[in-house]
Amino acid sequence: METDGFKVDRDRIEIHHTEGHSPPLETDKNRAEAPQPARYPNWAALRWLFLFRLIVLIGLILDFSPRNQGASPLQPDTQWAWNILVAYAILVLLSGLGLSVRRPRPASQVEIVVFTDILVFTLLMHAGGGISSGLGILLAVAVAAGSLLLEGRLSLLFAALASISVITQQIYALLADTGQSISFTHAGLLGLLFFAVALLAHLLYRRVRSAEELAARRQVDLDDLSKLNEFIIQSINTGILVADGDRRLRLMNQAAQELLSVQRFKSGVTLRKLSPELCDWLASQIRSNTLREGALRIGSRELAASVRLLGDSRANGLILYLRDSAEAAREAQQSKLASLGTLTASIAHNIRNPLSAITHASQLLAEDPDLSSDNLHLTEIIRRNGARIEETVHSVLQLSRRKEIQPSPIVLNAWLRDFVSEFRERHDLDEEALGFDSTAERLEIEADPRHLQQIIANLGENALVHGHLEGQPARLQIRLLPADRQGNASIEIRDAGPGIDAVTAPEIFNPFFTTRTQGTGLGLYIARELAESNGIRLDHHPLDPHGSCFRLTFRPT
Repeated sequence: METDGFKVDRDRIEIHHTEGHSPPLETDKNRAEAPQPARYPNWAALRWLFLFRLIVLIGLILDFSPRNQGASPLQPDTQWAWNILVAYAILVLLSGLGLSVRRPRPASQVEIVVFTDILVFTLLMHAGGGISSGLGILLAVAVAAGSLLLEGRLSLLFAALASISVITQQIYALLADTGQSISFTHAGLLGLLFFAVALLAHLLYRRVRSAEELAARRQVDLDDLSKLNEFIIQSINTGILVADGDRRLRLMNQAAQELLSVQRFKSGVTLRKLSPELCDWLASQIRSNTLREGALRIGSRELAASVRLLGDSRANGLILYLRDSAEAAREAQQSKLASLGTLTASIAHNIRNPLSAITHASQLLAEDPDLSSDNLHLTEIIRRNGARIEETVHSVLQLSRRKEIQPSPIVLNAWLRDFVSEFRERHDLDEEALGFDSTAERLEIEADPRHLQQIIANLGENALVHGHLEGQPARLQIRLLPADRQGNASIEIRDAGPGIDAVTAPEIFNPFFTTRTQGTGLGLYIARELAESNGIRLDHHPLDPHGSCFRLTFRPT
């Protein structure tokens, strides 16, 4: 991007967000390749130079006009001066034409302009009455302009040419006996002035250049910081809305758009137009002067909202924070369950040894030939309940190890075919009892094979228990579906059972929820936890007229 005086080719922060990884920020690269201001001369500077020359031309025309000549003590050659001014005007217009077509290159245009101005200003000084006319100062201006625009490379040359021009004019006036006042001292002082201006212009250029480079680096820092702030705000799960004093929204992150069901956010929209419920809640908070977190319902969502004022007055604006109350409750429950899982895993390890001893003792006691039938029944109760406790301990230990993920590529078509064959053999099922259907081409995913096997095995075993009508054998079907428009493939485990009623369906994935007296209530919960750990979504869908479908959705690699 080229601006007036700057040519900025920014390397902004490169942010790549992947699930479970922090985005790398390439700030070191930005520092090493910080954009530099455009080198002089550039076209913007030439436009200013052209405007300056037009102003000087107008001033010279006014200076040599007949109205001003009567008050001048000098005797200028007006006709000669006007001829020079006409030629100078043509040259200035030609330089403007070259500027519009950008030919020749900027450095060449500056050199031509400075050489032309030195010559024209020297001739005008001679036509205006010599060195006493005061027009020699225009040569210093031309030297300064050339020194600034050409980075000081030709500053001493311009100063030397201007000095030689002044001295040459004085020598010509002396030899031609034009009647002008001759002062080589004055000419020498002007020459020193030209060299001083050239050196000072060079120093000024270096200072200006350093300031521009610093400004360019600061601009990169500001852009990077703005990009980073925007990324952080858009990435967090809490909805954030920033409004000004007129309650017009200036910022709204992605989470807030999802919570308020906003398809497209446009800066400047009023809060009332976006969400009347949120605007009314905000008004009540400000009237009550409490600014505490509160709950409100927007559509079908229950939201927790809080507000922070950006100052003491209304004009300073405010920030609104929104969170899904159900999501917050789930996060709190997950945190509690994580702590509970750690505790129960520790307890389970300590239970196993005495449980094994109790079970073994009951087995030895049952082998006693003198044991009565009532006591034998009691040992059977001990053995059966010990097995239940062992199953629960085993499930809890599986739950505590769910984060030990070792993902690897899995070709689902072949993997599922092998799994179905093994599952049939293990549970003594035929092809009618457990069907397999694959309409997808070769699909490959990245997941932990042990976890995937445990997920589908839990769902299959759950279907064997619940997925049949009374008096009928279980009928299962495992289907591999092709990827949809979003690129997501699916595995479905279907049964022909009575299905799950609408009241019970939301509870089936909760830990320890079961409708069987012999169940632990952890099978479906462990399946969903393992699925989420591997980036797979597990959902339940009812079938018509009866039956259940558990669907695993994932993105192929």
